[in-house]
Amino acid sequence: MTQKNILLIGGSYGIGKTIAETLAKNNHVIVASRSSQGFDAENIKHLTFDATKDDSSQLELPERIDGFVFCPGSINLRPFKNLRNETFEEDFQLNFMAMVKALKGVLPNLLKSEDAALVLFSTVAVKMGMPFHTSVSASKGAIEGFAKAFAAEYAPKIRCNVIAPSLTDTPLAERLLGDERKKENAAERHPLKRVGETKDIAAMANFLLSDESSWITGQVFAVDGGMSTLKV
Repeated sequence: MTQKNILLIGGSYGIGKTIAETLAKNNHVIVASRSSQGFDAENIKHLTFDATKDDSSQLELPERIDGFVFCPGSINLRPFKNLRNETFEEDFQLNFMAMVKALKGVLPNLLKSEDAALVLFSTVAVKMGMPFHTSVSASKGAIEGFAKAFAAEYAPKIRCNVIAPSLTDTPLAERLLGDERKKENAAERHPLKRVGETKDIAAMANFLLSDESSWITGQVFAVDGGMSTLKV
């Protein structure tokens, strides 16, 4: 079986790093990010890339790209009255526009694949409506709307799906899960009584990029410990 070429934008730590190492077991993985923290898997190539500044069309990539994952994101949780207008603009640039620019740059490579797949990231807060999430929910909500329209436009050539996690134990969430008390309180808010781990998200990403999901596109998958649908 021919190995797939999977491009991760911003996959050098947290969820992205675990996704890269999971995918590398059966695929050729390229991680384009500002820094490389080192990987515990072979078959991963790192390229220096800043999603907010650089043009992905200039990356040295295989002619055919079979999978695209956009990992960069932000968590600016503050009351609306305390959020600067610039914060909304910065979150939108990082969470949405940087993805659009990166995807445009590699679209010709994706179109050369027989079954290309995209995985983008939203948040449980888009569906639920949570206090202090106005900025991140706005930019991640744009991801969900974009993904459905893109999936419709490029079907059947390219599949596009979204993962919407709840709070996951990553460096980005460190200030929210910085000690055991915070982690226990966060776990209690989820029906499955724990916060997410990077392997939970990586398993879904791996599935959505694999041939096993070849009849799935335009969907938003809640990987959130039951938070968005259950009240227990």
